[in-house]
Amino acid sequence: MAKSARHSETNHLQPKEKLITGDRAVAIARNVTWVGFWVNAFLGVAKVLGGIFSRSSALVADGIHSFSDFFSDIIVITMVGIANKKPDGRYQFGHGRFEALATVLLSLILLIVALGIFYEGVVNIIRCIDGEILPRPGWLALIIIVVSILSKEWLYHYTRRAGEKIKSEALIANAWHHRSDSFSSVATLIGVGGSMFLGEKWRILDPVAAIVVGVFIIIVGIQLAKPALREMLGASLPKEQKRQILKALKNTPGVLSYTEFKTFKSGNDGYVMVHIKVDPEITVREAHQIATNAEHNMRVSVTDLIIHPSTHIEPYHPRRKRTDVITNPLKKITRKKP
Repeated sequence: MAKSARHSETNHLQPKEKLITGDRAVAIARNVTWVGFWVNAFLGVAKVLGGIFSRSSALVADGIHSFSDFFSDIIVITMVGIANKKPDGRYQFGHGRFEALATVLLSLILLIVALGIFYEGVVNIIRCIDGEILPRPGWLALIIIVVSILSKEWLYHYTRRAGEKIKSEALIANAWHHRSDSFSSVATLIGVGGSMFLGEKWRILDPVAAIVVGVFIIIVGIQLAKPALREMLGASLPKEQKRQILKALKNTPGVLSYTEFKTFKSGNDGYVMVHIKVDPEITVREAHQIATNAEHNMRVSVTDLIIHPSTHIEPYHPRRKRTDVITNPLKKITRKKP
């Protein structure tokens, strides 16, 4: 009965949902990215050719933005496959940080594209202020922009759902790249629509909207890069995940204390190193069983990462307060009045 109770107590934490990893995760990421790749190819060609034939420089620029997604798709297809490789002699903790590298590269692409849009918007505003009249775009430009917005927004949701399903930061970053293209097309739609229906004086709306979207894309790029850079630099796991792991450790019977608790993240893997303190009077076999139970509880305490715990056993010696020793005699002497 007691054995059954202990078994129940040490295994009370069970994963709510199995994390998709390995070949299946790579297959999902690549299938989603290939869909985005061909959609981007179609939209890029359609925007550039449509912009040329309908006299819309904004649409041509938007097409170039769409072509930038080619680079992000290629990065994701390459890096996600590398990130899910098993550990080897050279990368003993796995290849997970290649995915963080992919996210940083995607963020840099976003920032470069955003700065280009920002610069072009400023130049066009100056041209409008100087009295230059931009040509009136044709209906073909408007149709292509609407199709682009709908396609890229669908791609954003499709890619983000897959990224959250397999816990892939690179795929989620690529989804935001799709959305940045969608917002860029919204700015183009405002500019083209204003040029077509509101007259010549409203054609300045195009560069103004482009600058606003450029700022938004810069913010998104920075937000994506920050956690990926922290991972590459070896930052510890987020506070909530560390709290869950420590709670599981403390609830393990036989663990009297702990020290040297360290963590780091690599892709979908979280690594935990900790020294656990046990009763010094128990046998090595019993101490090993406590460590095994502690590792199991830590492993199942977090559901969105694969936890790899490593424990070191130490004897527990409670600190005793010594009342017969004055810890700071000089402090007491200085308090005495002459």
